[in-house]
Amino acid sequence: MNSPIPTSPVPVLPFMDPVSFARSAVDYWRDTFERSVLFLDVMRHRGNQYLEHIVKTKPSVLGFEAEVLVDGRTLPRPVNYELMRIVPPEGISIDPLKRPFVVVDPRAGHGPGIGGFKPDSEIGVALRAGHPCYFIGFLPYPEPGQTVEDVIEAEVAFLRHVVERHSSTCEKPMVVGNCQAGWQIMMAAALEPDLFGPILIAGSPLSYWAGERGKSPMRYTGGLSGGSWVTALLSDMGGGLFDGAWLVQNFENMNPANTWWTKQYRVFANVDTEATRYLEFERWWGGHVVLGGDEIQYIVDNLFVGNRLSSAQLSTSDGRRIDLRNVRSPVVVFCSRGDDITPPPQALGWIRDLYEDVAGIVANEQTIVYCVHDSTGHLGIFVSGSVSRKEHTEFTANMDYIDVLPPGLYETSISRAADRRDAGLIEREYLLEFTPRSIEDLDEDVVHRPEDDTRFATVARVSGINLGLYRLFVQPWVRAFATPESARFLRLMHPSRLRYRLLSDRNPLTAMLPMLAEKIRADRHPVGEDNIFRLVENHMSEQIVRGLDAWGDLRDRANEALFLQIYGQPLLQALVGIGGDVHAHRRRPGAEPEHRRFIARRQAELRARIAEGGSQEAVMRSIIYVLGGAPSTDERNFKRMRATRAEFERGIKLADFKQLLREQFFILKQAREAALEAIPTLLKGLSAAEIDVHFAQIEQVLAASGELSAHAADRFERIKALFQRARPATPETQAGPASADPAAKTALPAAGSSESTGTAKPAASASGSAAAATPSAAPAGSTGTADAAPSEGAAPAPSGAAGASTTTAAESSPATPAARTRQRTVAAPKEGAATSRREGRSAGGKAGDESSGSAPRRAPRKPRG
Repeated sequence: MNSPIPTSPVPVLPFMDPVSFARSAVDYWRDTFERSVLFLDVMRHRGNQYLEHIVKTKPSVLGFEAEVLVDGRTLPRPVNYELMRIVPPEGISIDPLKRPFVVVDPRAGHGPGIGGFKPDSEIGVALRAGHPCYFIGFLPYPEPGQTVEDVIEAEVAFLRHVVERHSSTCEKPMVVGNCQAGWQIMMAAALEPDLFGPILIAGSPLSYWAGERGKSPMRYTGGLSGGSWVTALLSDMGGGLFDGAWLVQNFENMNPANTWWTKQYRVFANVDTEATRYLEFERWWGGHVVLGGDEIQYIVDNLFVGNRLSSAQLSTSDGRRIDLRNVRSPVVVFCSRGDDITPPPQALGWIRDLYEDVAGIVANEQTIVYCVHDSTGHLGIFVSGSVSRKEHTEFTANMDYIDVLPPGLYETSISRAADRRDAGLIEREYLLEFTPRSIEDLDEDVVHRPEDDTRFATVARVSGINLGLYRLFVQPWVRAFATPESARFLRLMHPSRLRYRLLSDRNPLTAMLPMLAEKIRADRHPVGEDNIFRLVENHMSEQIVRGLDAWGDLRDRANEALFLQIYGQPLLQALVGIGGDVHAHRRRPGAEPEHRRFIARRQAELRARIAEGGSQEAVMRSIIYVLGGAPSTDERNFKRMRATRAEFERGIKLADFKQLLREQFFILKQAREAALEAIPTLLKGLSAAEIDVHFAQIEQVLAASGELSAHAADRFERIKALFQRARPATPETQAGPASADPAAKTALPAAGSSESTGTAKPAASASGSAAAATPSAAPAGSTGTADAAPSEGAAPAPSGAAGASTTTAAESSPATPAARTRQRTVAAPKEGAATSRREGRSAGGKAGDESSGSAPRRAPRKPRG
């Protein structure tokens, strides 16, 4: 029976017991004293670590052994960058034939190495997958006269060296650009697109005016400071060098609660367990580097204030236009809603800046994939272990699939395999799915406001005016008084640097800390979390955090309101020339007449090639058509894609295969009905046995990863009819099915026959094609009927995809005996049957010659990787 007397909560009990209360107080104050001493000792270690780190010639926090392959200081245009090869740790084997990975670290105030900071990192994930890994890092001081263009050319030279080292691999290197390195890599890929494989840009800002009101306070910084003249002033005071500590200070000011309290209190409250993690991170966070004055001025004027990268207004010194539409590699954009430094609008806004709709993306043959994390912060995008084990692992595992995705815009989602009904078909812990999106869908994350563009265009004009006035009246005086010694003294006295030096062994007041801390560690007396005073301490800490967060939010709202009021004034806009200039706002290259004519010309060229090609075009077109129409696609379709490539000539290069796939995707997208009706024309001249072999290829590819959806099965029936129509008109076929060759009859039943009707899964080969399987790309977005045209930006869809199939792949049943008979008959044609095929179109698009032979069809070979 319950007691009628109410029981007080546990935290209140010590107040009712004076002895227990006094004991709790004594234990807490002893623990607090011990934690204070240990905390100060951790800060002393941090200062000593900082001093040791900055005196190194090549300071880095890279957690893997590496060897320098190319020193950027030896290039024709010297830079302080270098290309390193990651030496695989013991127990990890590397396949030299796999796609190489290149990780580029950001140079935004901190030193290099964060991309390989620990085992659960971007480099660690790629190494465990067996890929050769390379790292592009940098030294703390720039070379004299170094520019952003020099750095981009150096990165191009590094990529060229990696490609030469892996000449036997047909796949181009995958390049990962973190934060600031992301826009550098995109600029390099726009200038030299043939060197790059898939590109992953993590937390990288490319559209600097974009942002959601109330959530993007950093974008107002340039306007509130009057433009880029402050950057020029700091560079001149630094003797032509810009101290990266100023950038770090800007990052810290974004979150005052974490900077001034949370980060340190977490160590103080858990000093017995948090010290090691804290010191490892601080080694990177406090490793400030220096940028050249010309570099940072170029960045601020052209990117942060001018926003010229996403609007294709940048050109190199030799006249080459930097247009991100020239990037031919698939681009994966990884960002987070919890990132206040690079929010999703700044990471994704460049797409809507360049394109009005997905048709422009498809016409430019670009594949853009984006993933928006729900909560992780800016550093968590490329530092967090949980993100590396989930998102980065899935990106790495699916990069070959992303490399052959048809052009378009896709959003990815990651689900846990164990939570799905088809978990048996998923090879890893998570499943990465790709869903086609439109520019309108993207606008939900970009949250574009045209009136804000006018304000930022005003900022750019005001910045140019202020910079000109500074250079005319102030800069000569600053440069006259600045000396190398004064510049060095200013760097030493920067608050972000000074706080490390003050708490180090160079401070005589810390002399007693090591000995005292050692004694406390030997006889430690921690208190439990249920101690009443510890509970009060945690509550007070939460109140401090709330207060600092409230102050930060109030400051950000005030700054935003001030910015909007100042630069929204019509008079100011008119004074700087915005009111009378219709081109003052954000320029959209995708809306230009030249680009529209390019899209129309590209579409006309594809329609003209509908009936060009041979059997390879017919097979690929059929597979794309059958698999199209589902709302999403995932890595299981990559099994079908590998099977498709294996079914073609064994020596076909990946580039040629991608060209074939993309061209057939485009043709189906532009004129689907005409493209389908042209399939018999593409098979013209082949014998019935040859056509049966090619149809068997389609069956084997489609069976590679489970059962087809009902919609895909209907499309498959139509392909059967088209291949049946392509069979030569011989006396046997004219006489009807009863007198036809039994082998041919079994290999390709007429569409609509009792055997094929209702069959939702094409037969699997007797040799087990699942080992060679992979997904095929196809135009998606169909409305669910066989005659529905694919929508823009559509993607290949997996069988059993959500919303597209009533039967999952995990529930698939064995092939029917008749289907197995068909496949055995095709796989082993009777002796003397012709099994040649017409050579497919080359990368240049020309049809090859026909050849014939009598060798039986080979089983598909399991591809590497």
